[in-house]
Amino acid sequence: MVSIRPAVMGDLLAMQRCNLLCLPENYQLKYYFYHILSWPQLLYVAEDYDGKIVGYVLAKMEEESTEVHGHITSLAVARTHRKLGLATKLMNAAHHAMEEVFDAEYSSLHVRVTNLGAIHLYSDTLGYKIHDTESKYYADGEDAYDMQRVFKPSAAGKPSKRPQE
Repeated sequence: MVSIRPAVMGDLLAMQRCNLLCLPENYQLKYYFYHILSWPQLLYVAEDYDGKIVGYVLAKMEEESTEVHGHITSLAVARTHRKLGLATKLMNAAHHAMEEVFDAEYSSLHVRVTNLGAIHLYSDTLGYKIHDTESKYYADGEDAYDMQRVFKPSAAGKPSKRPQE
């Protein structure tokens, strides 16, 4: 049995460990602290029956935007616990908090263009749409899809791009 619950400060090392084991993009511990101190409502963990963290979602609200929207910074589920719907449950928890707590219009995320499993999850299961492609987004030079899931359509019916600087 695995439960989804809000993350607490004591989960951050286990979340970082899950990230290191599951993903090529890794974050320093201070980045997790920044997220939990700034947006504690948007971090969730998947905890197994032994109390082990087997997945997490790290999300935030975008601060440098004219639109109120959230962003999924990182999502990871241990290989031993994949195909159980945990990623969907973690994402749904973050989405719900974005809408209910922050009144977000939409959520965004980046995903490697070659990560077909994640793209399937985001588009087919969670309703994200590809909004743009960001060339050489990742440290290794791989491109990323900028994907968005609309919660509340704007006047134009979809979120607009951020103003160019």
